[in-house]
Amino acid sequence: MADFPKLLTSRYELNESWLLSTVEKHGAYEVARKALTTMKPEEIAAEVKEANIRGRGGAGFPAGVKWGFIPKGNTKPVYLAVNGDEGEPGTFKDRTIMERDPHRLIEGCVITLFAIGGHIAYIYVRCELVKAIRRLEDAIEEARQKGFIGDRPFGKDHKIEIYVQPGAGAYICGEESSLLNSLEGNRGEPRLRPPFPAVEGAFRCPTIVNNVETISSISEIVRMGGKAWSDLSRLPRDGGVRIYGVSGHVKNPGIYEAPVGISMRELVYDLGGGMLYENRPLKAVIPGGSSTPVLRADDVVNAPGENDPLHAWQGKSHLDVPMGADTYRALGTMLGTCCATVMDNSVNMVEVARNLIHFYAHESCGQCTPCREGSAWMRDILDNLCRGKGRKEDVRLLVEIANNIMGNTICAFGDGMSMPMLGLVQKFYDEFLEAAKNGVPGSPLGDSAKELMLGSGA
Repeated sequence: MADFPKLLTSRYELNESWLLSTVEKHGAYEVARKALTTMKPEEIAAEVKEANIRGRGGAGFPAGVKWGFIPKGNTKPVYLAVNGDEGEPGTFKDRTIMERDPHRLIEGCVITLFAIGGHIAYIYVRCELVKAIRRLEDAIEEARQKGFIGDRPFGKDHKIEIYVQPGAGAYICGEESSLLNSLEGNRGEPRLRPPFPAVEGAFRCPTIVNNVETISSISEIVRMGGKAWSDLSRLPRDGGVRIYGVSGHVKNPGIYEAPVGISMRELVYDLGGGMLYENRPLKAVIPGGSSTPVLRADDVVNAPGENDPLHAWQGKSHLDVPMGADTYRALGTMLGTCCATVMDNSVNMVEVARNLIHFYAHESCGQCTPCREGSAWMRDILDNLCRGKGRKEDVRLLVEIANNIMGNTICAFGDGMSMPMLGLVQKFYDEFLEAAKNGVPGSPLGDSAKELMLGSGA
């Protein structure tokens, strides 16, 4: 197995790694002290921009660029909202930071608030992550008692307060504007944009919304310097290291820290230990949480020309393309949260689609008609296909519904639901046609099974 240096997870294996008395011996808050006492806010922001760190929550937007969207000459309070909702199926990396090294996140919040001119950070954590919430609250209190946050952190006249805000467990609140509505005590549903949060976010004030892993990387970026951090990556304009997750049919599921730009093959076979059952080969991978379109194990790159981002991998397997925000977008998928779900050849992809659409139909906030009605419609179609009561025309109808949802909703939930559906149908079309004829053997919705899923239409 590849042995990559550990930065973000370097303190995970310490005894009681969530306690300040433990991690302070291993460098916790040294960078925050340096940043607040020897650096200017604009110097920190410049290092983050040079680091080329792309948002670790799924969208992959450059964090340093986002910080620069706060209006010049702004006189309103500036807030930091840290997205720890982590409701994406297949994703489980952020909770490891909050549970095993919460002080790394707290230190990142301190540095970020100073850099953006903010004084208050809210860490929004879904309520099911009880251990993460408790560990964060205890870490904040420890940091306050040491003077690392409060009226004068490290003796600097820049008040900093950090609060943990539990969410009620709605997937839609992982979308940044829904998160802000929930944070304010309103219904968790997306806002129309513009204005974007960096201009008008929480409480109608400029707000930077970043993922837990993004903010947890800030101390290492400042410690190393932006260019050195960026150079850890194997890809241009997509810097640093990140925490990868892998689950499903692999021998060693879990989280692994590695440079940006490792391949899916390395993640599955080197870090993940290879396929769980040697007689069941890899069939497909959902690369970065359930909203990212599937990759087939036997697909190869067919780049059109020298200017294509994938030109260097012409004729090679999709599994060998470096995992980056731009490279995976060129493949027709997304890097997302970088937590891969691995499926061997025992898996029926129609059943995968049915399982996913039940989740999305349940989690749609209902604000936009295409998403609300389309998700339920696709759910019913896929239920019928798995039961053996579908039609060939239903496969085409799934594609039409998904295409009519995309681009016609306020937030990206509709796209994040439709893109995986389109990818599954496109790449496993024969399986959908077979389901239309004969159903899906072994499906929970088969004639001999009890229909227990909420909203299954039973």
